[in-house]
Amino acid sequence: MDIKVKSSMAAAALAAIGASACCAGPLILLSLGIGGAWIGNLTALEPYRPIFVALVAAFMVMAWRRLYRAPACAPGDACAIPEVVVRQRTIFWVVLATVCLMAASPWFLPFFF
Repeated sequence: MDIKVKSSMAAAALAAIGASACCAGPLILLSLGIGGAWIGNLTALEPYRPIFVALVAAFMVMAWRRLYRAPACAPGDACAIPEVVVRQRTIFWVVLATVCLMAASPWFLPFFF
């Protein structure tokens, strides 16, 4: 996979973790049996959630552009092999679905807990 695509998807995943840290983080920690008063401090990230969500969107758009809009590869490059392209796109869509679930977790987790 192209290093720029990997870095875009990794950055999007980190931004999604930041976006869901305020709400999903304490829930996950409590369900694992980890507790304490310090967990309440994770809600301090709530004001920054829109910034993290915007970063998620920006990085995923960058990765999408690299996979679908990038100019044709030179013969012999990894991106010229059809199987590699299919694998990269599959990984992209799996990461996108995961990142979207993480970013949207504050809206749907209250329905479950």
